[in-house]
Amino acid sequence: MNDPLFKAFKTGVIALAEGIAVGTGRSFSMFKNYHIDGNKEMIAIGMMNIAGSCTSCHLTTGCKMAMSNVVMAIAVMFTLLFLTPLFHYTPLVVLSAIIIAAMLGLIDYEAAILLSKVGTFDFVVCMSACIGVVFGSVEIGLVLVVAISTFVCGSFVQGNLPNSIYVYRNVEQYPNASNVPGILILEIDAPIYFANTNYLRERITRWINDEEDGTKSAGESSLQYVILDMTAVGNIDTSGISMFEVVKKLVDRRGLQLVLAKPGKRGDEEDEQVRVD
Repeated sequence: MNDPLFKAFKTGVIALAEGIAVGTGRSFSMFKNYHIDGNKEMIAIGMMNIAGSCTSCHLTTGCKMAMSNVVMAIAVMFTLLFLTPLFHYTPLVVLSAIIIAAMLGLIDYEAAILLSKVGTFDFVVCMSACIGVVFGSVEIGLVLVVAISTFVCGSFVQGNLPNSIYVYRNVEQYPNASNVPGILILEIDAPIYFANTNYLRERITRWINDEEDGTKSAGESSLQYVILDMTAVGNIDTSGISMFEVVKKLVDRRGLQLVLAKPGKRGDEEDEQVRVD
């Protein structure tokens, strides 16, 4: 009983991903300018499958009645019973070529190229999903995408824009933004929890090392402050608090000061915890 339920659950997850995240529902919502309701999408997919099993759902073949399902079943049965021996002598290279030729039409090269131009992370997620589906299964592809998106926390260095005092932006998106001497400003734009704490701690440590090496080589004033902009951080769990404690000890050993800018309620609690420790 558990095995059919597990397969049904996986089928439902895949159908939801196709109908909302990847499929036509998202496309129609953009064209018609309306929002998608996940529950309604799942009900629509279920009703579509029920109706399709009772009537013709292969309009491209010219079928107009439920009798087409009987004809299709007979054709499949005839092929499996009498025609499969003919495929025995077909070289595997030919069968592989047929599969590859059918798969190439499903790959959207233009979308992948666009993702590579927009951002490296999006392109990596796209390629991970593609590799997981091709060499594994649809379930593996979905797991890879969710895992990568969950474990990686968005963060970047901020710089001051020219002719402005209080405007700071991502230095990668705004090459003309300049770093403030003696200050390293980092923005975190995702919740901080157990899945991404190690990644975030390593990123902060690497940025501090790079900043100190850069100031020494350029002969500029040494680094004094590390500011973490937490405006976009919606939540921090206990693992995130432990991560900030480790970062606090790291900056203290180097004679630096750690500043949390614009933390929410949870961030204020975390700040007090770091101060007590």
